[in-house]
Amino acid sequence: MDPISLQLGTRNLHGWLVRLLSRNLEWLDAKVKLFLPNVDLGSEYQALDPTQRAILHLQKLHTQGPTTWKSFIQCVCMELDVPMDMEVLLMSMWGHEDGFPSLLEIGKESRSDSQLHPGLKRTYQSCGSSPRRKQLRKQQQELPKRYLQLLRTSVQQRYGDRTPGLGQPLAFHQVYVPPILQWSRASAPFHTQEGATTGDPKAEDGTNVNIRDLFSTKASKGPRVTVLLGKAGMGKTTLAHWLCQKWADGELDRFQAVFLFEFRQLNLITGSLTLPQLLFDVHLRPEASPEAVFQHLKENAEGILLIFDGLDEILQPCSDKETADPEDPASALTLFSRLCRGTLLPGCWVMATSRPGKLPACLPTEAATVHMWGFDGPRVEEYVNHFFSDQLSREAALAELRVDRRLWSMCAVPALCQVACLCLHHLLPGRSPGQAAALLPSMTQNYVQMLLALDPRGVLQAEPLLGLGEVALSGLESGKVIFSTGDIPASTLAFGDALGLLTSFCVCTGPGHQDKGYAFSHLSLQEFFAALHLMTRPQVDREALSQHVTLHSRWVQRTKARLGLSDHLPTFLAGLASRACRSFLSLLAQREEEWVAARQEIVLQALKKLATRRLTGPKIVELCHCVGETQEPELASFMAHNLPQQLPFHNFLLTYADMASLTNILGHRDGPIHLDFEGCPLEPRCPETLAGCGQVENLSFKSRKCGDAFAEALSRSLPTMGSLKKLGLAGSKITAQGISHLVQALPFCPQLEEVSFQDNQLKDKEVLNIVKVLSCLPRLQKLDLSRNNVSVSTLLSLTKVAVTCPTIRMLQVRETDLIFLLSPPTETAAELQGDPDLQGNANQRKEAQRRSLALRLQKCQLGVHDVEVLIAQLQEGPQLDEVDLSGNQLKDEGCQLMAEAAPQLHITKKLDLSDNGLSAAGVLSVLSVVSTCQTLAELHISLLHKTVVFTFAPELEEQEGIQKRATFPDSLTFQMPSEPSLRSPRIRLTHCALQAQHLELLCKALGGSCRLGHLDLSGNALGDEGVALLARLLPGLGSLQSLNLSENRLSLEGVFSLIQCFSTLRWLLHLEFSSASQHIILRGDKRGRDLLAPGSLPEFRAGARLGFGQRHVPRSFCLKECQLEPLSLSHLCKSLEKCPGPLEVQLSCEVLSDQSLETLLHHLPQLPQLSLLQLSQTQLPPRSPLLLADLFSLCPQVQKVDLRSLRHLTLHLRSSEEQEDRCCWRFTDCGLRQEHVEPLCCLLSKCEDLNQLDLSANLLGDDGLRCLLECLPKVPISGSLNLSCNSMSQESVLCLVEALPSCPRVREASVNLGSKQSFWIHFSRQEEAGKTLRLSECRFKPEHMPRLAASLNQALQLAELTVEEPWVGRARVLKLLEVCAQASGNITEISISETQQQLCIQLEFPHQENPEAVALRLAHCDLGTHQNLLARQLMETCARLRQLSLSQVNLCDASSLLLQSLLLSLSELKNFRLTYSCVSSKGLAHLASGLSHCHLLEELDLSNNQLGDEGTKVLLGALEGKCRLKRLDLSHLPLGGSTLAVLTQGLGHMTLLQSLRLSRSNIDDVGCCHLSKALRAATSLEELSLSHNQIGNTGAQDLAAVLPGLPELRKIDLSANGIGPAGGARLAESLTLCRHLEELMLGCNALEDCTALGLAKGLPRHLRVLHLPSSHLSPEGVLSLGQALDGCPHVEEISLAENSLAGGVPRFHQGLPVLRQLDLVSCEIDNQAAKPLAASFVLCPALENITLSWNLLGDEAAAELARVLPQMGRLKRVDLEKNRITAYGAWLLVEGLAQGSGIQVIRLWNNPIPPDMAQHLQNQEPRLDFAFFDNQPQVIPRGT
Repeated sequence: MDPISLQLGTRNLHGWLVRLLSRNLEWLDAKVKLFLPNVDLGSEYQALDPTQRAILHLQKLHTQGPTTWKSFIQCVCMELDVPMDMEVLLMSMWGHEDGFPSLLEIGKESRSDSQLHPGLKRTYQSCGSSPRRKQLRKQQQELPKRYLQLLRTSVQQRYGDRTPGLGQPLAFHQVYVPPILQWSRASAPFHTQEGATTGDPKAEDGTNVNIRDLFSTKASKGPRVTVLLGKAGMGKTTLAHWLCQKWADGELDRFQAVFLFEFRQLNLITGSLTLPQLLFDVHLRPEASPEAVFQHLKENAEGILLIFDGLDEILQPCSDKETADPEDPASALTLFSRLCRGTLLPGCWVMATSRPGKLPACLPTEAATVHMWGFDGPRVEEYVNHFFSDQLSREAALAELRVDRRLWSMCAVPALCQVACLCLHHLLPGRSPGQAAALLPSMTQNYVQMLLALDPRGVLQAEPLLGLGEVALSGLESGKVIFSTGDIPASTLAFGDALGLLTSFCVCTGPGHQDKGYAFSHLSLQEFFAALHLMTRPQVDREALSQHVTLHSRWVQRTKARLGLSDHLPTFLAGLASRACRSFLSLLAQREEEWVAARQEIVLQALKKLATRRLTGPKIVELCHCVGETQEPELASFMAHNLPQQLPFHNFLLTYADMASLTNILGHRDGPIHLDFEGCPLEPRCPETLAGCGQVENLSFKSRKCGDAFAEALSRSLPTMGSLKKLGLAGSKITAQGISHLVQALPFCPQLEEVSFQDNQLKDKEVLNIVKVLSCLPRLQKLDLSRNNVSVSTLLSLTKVAVTCPTIRMLQVRETDLIFLLSPPTETAAELQGDPDLQGNANQRKEAQRRSLALRLQKCQLGVHDVEVLIAQLQEGPQLDEVDLSGNQLKDEGCQLMAEAAPQLHITKKLDLSDNGLSAAGVLSVLSVVSTCQTLAELHISLLHKTVVFTFAPELEEQEGIQKRATFPDSLTFQMPSEPSLRSPRIRLTHCALQAQHLELLCKALGGSCRLGHLDLSGNALGDEGVALLARLLPGLGSLQSLNLSENRLSLEGVFSLIQCFSTLRWLLHLEFSSASQHIILRGDKRGRDLLAPGSLPEFRAGARLGFGQRHVPRSFCLKECQLEPLSLSHLCKSLEKCPGPLEVQLSCEVLSDQSLETLLHHLPQLPQLSLLQLSQTQLPPRSPLLLADLFSLCPQVQKVDLRSLRHLTLHLRSSEEQEDRCCWRFTDCGLRQEHVEPLCCLLSKCEDLNQLDLSANLLGDDGLRCLLECLPKVPISGSLNLSCNSMSQESVLCLVEALPSCPRVREASVNLGSKQSFWIHFSRQEEAGKTLRLSECRFKPEHMPRLAASLNQALQLAELTVEEPWVGRARVLKLLEVCAQASGNITEISISETQQQLCIQLEFPHQENPEAVALRLAHCDLGTHQNLLARQLMETCARLRQLSLSQVNLCDASSLLLQSLLLSLSELKNFRLTYSCVSSKGLAHLASGLSHCHLLEELDLSNNQLGDEGTKVLLGALEGKCRLKRLDLSHLPLGGSTLAVLTQGLGHMTLLQSLRLSRSNIDDVGCCHLSKALRAATSLEELSLSHNQIGNTGAQDLAAVLPGLPELRKIDLSANGIGPAGGARLAESLTLCRHLEELMLGCNALEDCTALGLAKGLPRHLRVLHLPSSHLSPEGVLSLGQALDGCPHVEEISLAENSLAGGVPRFHQGLPVLRQLDLVSCEIDNQAAKPLAASFVLCPALENITLSWNLLGDEAAAELARVLPQMGRLKRVDLEKNRITAYGAWLLVEGLAQGSGIQVIRLWNNPIPPDMAQHLQNQEPRLDFAFFDNQPQVIPRGT
């Protein structure tokens, strides 16, 4: 073609190409992005028209060069719809190298003529284009094949040219030994046998598995991703390269191409790139047409393998955001994510390697996970054989490895195995056996020896080595593992490269950009050099070095996605801290060994500190590695002893090396340890490391990753673990092969006590094989085979084993549960020791005969035939405690067979046939056992709840023994039956749809048994008709103890028919009916029916008394929640008339009308046998008090009437034979007003012997009281009248005083108008000569005084008047004394308390004194009298003052001077009290002067005053001459040196002193010595209190020497005195000689057990109170003390709070009859101690207060307390704050309270009970208190 035509043709072709591309702009844009990823197609480009855009794109593509342009033209021809002639032109013009004219010039020319010349088409068609096109197509197909061949050749060259590195022999690189591989989970989608597989030559189970099995999948679609997990050094990278080499050699023929990427290199690519760029820039780039090659790869993606090594080393996070086009450029990790998810190159294979940890979210959940476990023994040997070229070296190296167990375990890590072989290659020549291994005791030592072996000159070059260390540490700290040329000094780089420590490679930093990179040959080598730098560089200070000794947790699925780079750095630091490395480090650092030793000590101390912490499982393993590397036995022993006994390892990977390091540390431990591995991926041969580990007591594995090889390894170790008691292997994949190994090993473990093989998918044969070894395990107590696959036939075989094996006591099977419980014979321990005397002896045979068995076969699909087989087995077996066959398919026939066989099976406790399809017809056949089985205690059948349960009692022989041991009082004159009474079984036929027509058949079935005790027919449909029929049939059933007819649709008519049974049934004593809840019970005496059985006792009349002093039990009828109309009440009373007595009737309804109440009261005379009538929770009419007041005239038998709040009414009646007693009438809170008073008194006046009348809490007011006082003389009250809480004022008090003269029988009246609102009047039967009037807080005003005085003037018989008024707080002491001076009568007691605002004056009125004078003095009180006159008046008025009490007052000078004058005149003063007061210095002198003349003082209390040392000394001067002083209280006064001397001098003359209180008085050991000497004269001393001083051991010993000389001592308090064990022991010895001691308080001292043991040897006989809180007592001391206290008749209070009792709670056998309070706060008491503690409570019947707060009590303890609460009649308060009781435990306490406990409050604050549940429980039982503050109500006494 001539140049002109060529030019023309090219222009026309360009124009046609522009038009074509302008119509396919989207395609064109995509191609531009592919070929030109950095071109910006922004808004400016989008604004151009299509033609301009196409021309611009073509220009840019053309400028990239011929290769890009040619590839683009090929894409146009292959992907767009190009006519054949144009395709030939394009390919011939631009598809080859020679066709590349200037596109710019062509473009310019084509703009003027963009149309193709029509003649040219024919010209080109005639050029023979068809052969040319075929040639081009062939070239396009050959390009991918050529590229793949070049790729394979490149890989072969890469691995074929390798030369040995690190000084290995030539044989090293020629053979690869693959490590153990194991599928991570059973759901891994692989065709091959699941379990453990290996790379190529071996598998864990011994079968050969081809490498292709790693890439076999069940899924034909979706991503095919394999993740290879392995710890550092396991060979992940080596395996990845080996796979590439295998592919290059043609062994992985299923893959057309294999691409290997290392994330450590991909991290260097910072920009975005496409997948073709990732493939072709990092790996080989196609020679031509990369698009065609990539297209070929896409079309054949199932034959492409992409390996990504080091997934754990990624730096950038995995983004969840995805673009619309998955082929858009992105980061390397995003491309990896798209490949894994199948959005890029769908169908390809992806393999990633990583260290264990949290994998990125970009991995699909269905990815197959494979664990790499390193080398086992055969692989180590194979590696060694390949490493060493000659036979002698191989044998020598293997001999060294086999001798040194630690070196052998290190070789389980392939990287360490390589290092060890290299070291042995260097060390073996010229050394005797064992010497080479001795130089390699640790991983660090291996690396040290490797450095020495690599240097060809044999000289350690410090400078380059330290240079490498600096580079290594900086890389670790910055997260860098690849270094550039500028990161490493040239000399260091040359040194590392020469010795093979550094490797070099080409790295891609972006599309088309490559650079050279360097890295350490292994990451662990970088860590080793970093550790060298830290240990040898002085620039690294102490703190920086210790900070690098850290532990890293490696929780699977818990840590961050990217793991750290310093896994082994702490381990290398620990290894370098060993003594063996000291000389090496000294030479390297060029320092003295002392300097190196100091650096090593820093690391050792950091490790020791870590060993004391509470660490997680991964950190414990890492610390074991570190401690093992140090080779320090003391540190290993320290760590071993600091490990907790329970050592859990959950959810992290453990290798053989990890387990070896753990067992190495455990070998230094003395005590037992429990190892628990749950969810941990374990290397199959890990159990081999446990061989000979005698410290392991419990061993448990729970992981699906444990298979047969794991079981085989475990079976080899078990016989060597002599202390192992508990073995668990659960949730594994063990098959018959693995079980066979374990079964063979178990007989060699006779010490095992518990074995668990649950959830192992075992079949029948394996289960039976395991059970066969039971006879070989003499100590076994439990075998758990739950959640395995067991058939019914095998189950019956297991029952036969349970019947025949003498040690099995329970077989429990429920759905998936299968558990054997065994009771080893008592002789087992001796037999294991080889005692021949105990083998085959008679005791063992007797034990086998006495053994009992429990069978629980629940929900096992047992049928009738299976029951027949089971019965045949059980009839030949031992005694059965329990047989539970619930939830099976026995139906009527099977249930009947079991019921009939029950008497022959010797079942002692329970037979459960529930949920077996029993029908109503089968119920009667099952009832036949009632008459045939003599041991039946209860039968419960409920068709609604599918319940059929037989409960049995002990054999009759045991029952006879019990009756023979029972004794009766001699006064019982009635003859007891000679035959032992048979049991009374309880029959419960509840919710069985029984109707009236079923009753005759039912009674016939039950009538054969004359022993029937309890019959429960509740929840049926008997109705009134059925109940009436049953009432006639009941005599034929014998003497029942109870009959339950609840929920049978009864009305009152049916109940009335049952009332007749009181006459016909002698056993019936109680009948209860509730209409709302349909609750109806008929029962006999709670004490048992035997006393009332026919023929056993004669018939008693109502009220007759038995010979042993007990009254005949009354009959009771209870009717609740019913509508009580007059007609119904009349019918009821007529029905009750025939009932024998005594009779108690309890009624309740919502509202009772006037007419109904009158009807009921009018029928009372017709019920002479009635002893009690009670109406509760019933709204009574307002006229009730008047109706009841008239009851005495209607029914004189009424003894007591109690009406409360018009809702509760109780009438007590006496029989005609009983002696008349005084009557009591209470109408409290009944709304009584003034208008009710007169008619009420009129009616009450008819009661001749009215003892008490209670009208409290009504609305009488002042007017009502006035009316009552007017009528009072007509009412014959002989006891008391209570008018409290009736809204009374001072007017009522005045009326009372005015009425006293008209009420001659009044002996005492007391009024308190304060918050208590108390108003009592006490009477006597005859006229009283002297009356007492007590007025408290009446708040009289001046206008009341004249009237009060006038009233007192008329009270001639007034003998004593006591006034307590609250206005004291507004007056000073002087004014108060003025008031006292003007009081009437003789003052005998004055008590003043300003803070409490209380003045109490007690007066005596001599009979000879003129009453008018008394009234006159009281009426003319002058508070402004002169002081001299006041003094004279006080001396006159208070001449007989015997007690003067001043509390919380402020004594001024004037008051103290007056007080001095008063004291000088008080000749009879015996008691003076000044407390909590402030006295001036002059006042102290006045007070001391006055007190010095009170020679008759017997009691002096000066405690708690604000006095200094001098003031105290002045005041103590008044003690001189007080020879008659009996009680002295100086607490809280500073009694230092000289002050105490004054006291001790005075004490020497107080021979009558009975009480001395010196608490909180700053007395030390010296002062106590002087005090002890002074006390020798106080032989009458009864009380000594020295609490809260600091007498210490010395003072306690001085005091102990004096105590035996105080024969009358009854109380001593030495709490909080700093007394230790020495002083406590001496005190205990001395106190045992104080025979009259009653109260002993030694708390808050560190007494310890020696004191408790000393006290226990001789507790005083009369001891009442023992307080030892916070005394550092242990369980041993408390137990001894409890034994000594047991049976003490006088002990009332015990406090052992805040001692660590744990299991040492007091346990009583005899009990403490008068113990009222027991304090066990914060004593670490748990559920285990609750049962004996509760049993001890029962033996203390007087207990009122139990404090158990701040302990460890849970629901079990609550159950024990609930059980004993009903038995503790006096108990009022239980404190259970701050325990572990849940809502269930609280509910149990509610149940216990409901059984009749008189307890007032149970404190449950701060227990784990939700607030809503606490509120619900408190609503149900108000006595439960969950509040922070104690809400216990205060009980106000009603008076005397």
